[in-house]
Amino acid sequence: MKRIFDFILAVFILLIVVIPILIIALIVKLTSPGDALYWSDRVGLNNRLFRMPKFRSMKIDTPEVATHLLTNPQSAITPVGCFLRKTSLDELPQLWNILRGEMSFVGPRPALFNQHDLIALRTAEKVHTLIPGLTGWAQINGRDELSITEKVNLDSEYLQNQSFSKDIKILWLTLFKVIGRHGVVH
Repeated sequence: MKRIFDFILAVFILLIVVIPILIIALIVKLTSPGDALYWSDRVGLNNRLFRMPKFRSMKIDTPEVATHLLTNPQSAITPVGCFLRKTSLDELPQLWNILRGEMSFVGPRPALFNQHDLIALRTAEKVHTLIPGLTGWAQINGRDELSITEKVNLDSEYLQNQSFSKDIKILWLTLFKVIGRHGVVH
């Protein structure tokens, strides 16, 4: 049921946001050198790697690490990057991964391929058995402000208590978090 819900919702949202997606891609392309989309290797279901797109919010020579590990993240952000991140519009291309079944709307956020500490903790807690999500329990409970241990604890809590009604609640709360721009470090 979750996969069917994800697919139908992704198609519905794409129909609504196809024009904004094209406009954002054009703005990203016109305001900084490089492609509009940034593809990164992410860890998915059962620790399998998949390619995940985002609208590029960082300069093309930025190291491929989690933002909090950059020495000076502000110097790496493109002219529209801060806005894209604050509004979570940089995440829209991930609808592609949801259509493909590599991601769900709700689940733990997919780790970068080189976030070995996060991957190991998630594997120990069996969180790797979940399809990663566009949003999740950790995102609505602190997002970028959480430590890795806190994220994994929340992901584990979601694993133990997942349900369709909880997913709907998370989606609803995500909308308010995004609108209020809560928990975003940029």
